[in-house]
Amino acid sequence: MLVLDHIAVAAESLAEGAAHVEAALGVPLSDIGVHELMGTHNRLLSLGPGLYLEVIAIDPDARQPAQARWFDLDSFSGHPRMTNWIVRTGDLEATLAGAPQGMGAPISFARGDYLWQMAVPPDGKLPFDGAAPALIAWESALHPAERLPDHGCRLVRLTVEHPEAEALLAAYPALGAIECVRIETGPEKRLWAEIETPAGRKPLA
Repeated sequence: MLVLDHIAVAAESLAEGAAHVEAALGVPLSDIGVHELMGTHNRLLSLGPGLYLEVIAIDPDARQPAQARWFDLDSFSGHPRMTNWIVRTGDLEATLAGAPQGMGAPISFARGDYLWQMAVPPDGKLPFDGAAPALIAWESALHPAERLPDHGCRLVRLTVEHPEAEALLAAYPALGAIECVRIETGPEKRLWAEIETPAGRKPLA
């Protein structure tokens, strides 16, 4: 069973990405976290139990990683935007066995007392131009959403658009059963979300 774990907004700089999300939703993000292995850093926002939003960017103070960064961040440019969605599973190896080719191989990560595995493609590029989700498995009982301040934001719907949406669903039928996620045909790859906030329902793309 796959469950939506978090959604990712990429940016050329973390400050720019955070400003984009905070202006759109009207709530503050968390303090900065770092991913030393990938040379990236992030800020988070709770979307309720077991779900969060991540703003992620290349960390200018980090060393160049030995492999391509996740979410194809090495090729990212332009305005901050939602680029990826991440689903969790209890058995990453088994889930990868039933997933389309190109989803990546498991890599172990640790930050403080958070432990997880994530499938990362060698070139950082997920199938279907990144419309296919990244796969994650938490190896500890802790989940970031449990420790984030709750500012009253809740995901209503995540829409994933791609010209080959039907092919994506055919290659990975389990994606069609994920709660709050809609995969649709569109002229280009695009992710956007409807988020309920204390000031009403807001769009974020």
